[in-house]
Amino acid sequence: MHDASDALHSHFRICIPSSQSIRLATPEDAAALAEFAERMFRTTFGPDNAPADMDAYCVAAFGADILERELRDSARVCLMVEHDGKLAAFTWLHDGATNACVVSDHPVEIQRFYVDQPWHGHGVAPQLMAAALAEAFARGGQMVWLGVWDRNARAIRFYEKQGFIDVGSHVFMLGQDAQTDRILLKRLSR
Repeated sequence: MHDASDALHSHFRICIPSSQSIRLATPEDAAALAEFAERMFRTTFGPDNAPADMDAYCVAAFGADILERELRDSARVCLMVEHDGKLAAFTWLHDGATNACVVSDHPVEIQRFYVDQPWHGHGVAPQLMAAALAEAFARGGQMVWLGVWDRNARAIRFYEKQGFIDVGSHVFMLGQDAQTDRILLKRLSR
């Protein structure tokens, strides 16, 4: 298993403090990732959504067995940021995943991107994004895309600062609630 920094190219630079590391998750990380991912999802979206819809989505998306299967899938990769050995952030990439708004021979989707609250404003998110873009590039990706809830203005601003552009929308089902996600993409130059 290689460290995410192995995939970095000269135009994707990240500098992380010695107390932090970015690494590829392994199936052995599934339980910790499941707990962290569900907590981040509930913290981010729980206040604005019905508890039943939140519960239904979390059961379907964040079980340790589900994440372990995803971690064993060669088309998926999870990058984790750890600070002094404790999970601080993660992102999940899906190589080859596409959407009607995305036109590319080799797209890579950022399926999840979460930074724990204590790390907001400390440069963790841009560092993790740089590592995600480097990993997508190393996998031959021509563009990276993601869906972000149209009501999540903070996340949309962050992605726009990272060079993503809005190219359309799709429906995201949160339990029984049909919500609108904006589709954002960023081309990767060779």
